[in-house]
Amino acid sequence: MDFPKGASFFQGLFLAFMLCGNIHIVQANQNYKDALAKSIMFFQGQRSGRFPASKSIPWRAISGLSDGSLAHVNLVGGYYDAGDNVKFNFPMAYTTTMLSWSALENSKPLGPQLANVREAIRWATDYLIKCATATPGVLYVGVGDPNVDHKCWERPEDMDTARTVYAVTKSKPGSDVAGETAAALAAASMVFRVVDRTYSKLLLKTAKSVFQFAVQYRGSYSDSLGSAVCPFYCSYSGYKDELLWGAAWLLRATKDASYRNFINSLGANDATDIFSWDNKYAGARVLLSRGSLVANDKSYEPFRQQAQDFMCKILPDSPYSTTQYTKGGLMFKLADNNLQYVTSITFLLTTYAKYMKSAKTTFNCGNIIVTPNTLINLARKQVDYILGDNPMKMSYMVGYGANYPRRIHHRGSSLPSLSTHPQSFGCEGGFQPFYYTSNPNPNILTGAIVGGPNQNDFFPDERTDYSHSEPATYINAAMVGPLAYLSGR
Repeated sequence: MDFPKGASFFQGLFLAFMLCGNIHIVQANQNYKDALAKSIMFFQGQRSGRFPASKSIPWRAISGLSDGSLAHVNLVGGYYDAGDNVKFNFPMAYTTTMLSWSALENSKPLGPQLANVREAIRWATDYLIKCATATPGVLYVGVGDPNVDHKCWERPEDMDTARTVYAVTKSKPGSDVAGETAAALAAASMVFRVVDRTYSKLLLKTAKSVFQFAVQYRGSYSDSLGSAVCPFYCSYSGYKDELLWGAAWLLRATKDASYRNFINSLGANDATDIFSWDNKYAGARVLLSRGSLVANDKSYEPFRQQAQDFMCKILPDSPYSTTQYTKGGLMFKLADNNLQYVTSITFLLTTYAKYMKSAKTTFNCGNIIVTPNTLINLARKQVDYILGDNPMKMSYMVGYGANYPRRIHHRGSSLPSLSTHPQSFGCEGGFQPFYYTSNPNPNILTGAIVGGPNQNDFFPDERTDYSHSEPATYINAAMVGPLAYLSGR
């Protein structure tokens, strides 16, 4: 593999580490509050639509103001999912759910950042409400043709590709994306309940409607939309997990027994050792286990057991563990964008630990006793690894620490901003001078967490290596909760 010039030093340093034998990693003293603030700031850099006057990412500007016009609706707003200029609602809704869950579980340790989390959530929910209410019987689920967009390397402010609109309907259903959208809106309704009751009621009303649509017209959006969403965000796990997830969030938001009855009848009992924008089983079970651990309702015991079974598949010392760890201690699930799984699972570790503390309980993985601190210590190790306590001494959060990725796979970050270069580079004009170059990106996307190192703890910092160098909203959204939790300890 060819490495950019700037990566050769890291490659040599890494090889030196390997030749020295055992790696001893010194415990870093991470600034969780700084990392927390930056992880939230990142979302401003992903915004689509019209920016407010005050913004923390100065090189971004308005974009996508015609979004929805091809379908004669207003779908302006929301977030670009990662390093491209496409709005994929499936991962965007998951991002929103996770930000909302972070706010609900960590309102006190979030402190002054709670307002910024609410702002990040509302930027998404304003858009999701439009998608759910613009046309009766239709749920809009994306803007921008990913196959066309990915052939271009241009700033979002310059987009000249067709802003194709995608939707699921009664005849072309999408229970997965609808279930996740309902979860996002229901979770957000609780975040805004105290500060904006009118908005909260609108969110919950819309969530109920979208969930009914998901249940009544069942099918996978991958089947309905094909190459518009696959292989980018295929619903590989099917849609039953999103129906469970959506019902679980509506149950928490409404306490309406009909959602519990639906969950009981769904039969969503698949075992899992992963949690992500695609597979929600583990998250739903941790959420539902709250009924047992926090509310002391014995009827929720099965979910508590499922949540514990999941933890036993994650913990490295568990006899039931199915999770690999690198020599440096990083949880390693899949080679493509591994940190998305690390942050999502770490969120469940801190959240379940919090529930366990509430119930003053422990559980066993075989002969191993698991306490809340067992989960918290593993979560801390994953967070510290991401922030720089790793063999590369590399922070995988842009702008945090002295050594962080400089060549992230991100169009807006890698191209000169409008203020420095007002002329458009066109669809393909940005590739040669800015995509293939070994020069660092001119714009710092503060707070962005990239896909991360490989299974050997190595990270080349190469822009073309999107599996490791691309940031994404859902990586960051899941990191907010653990960072808030740890900053409050």
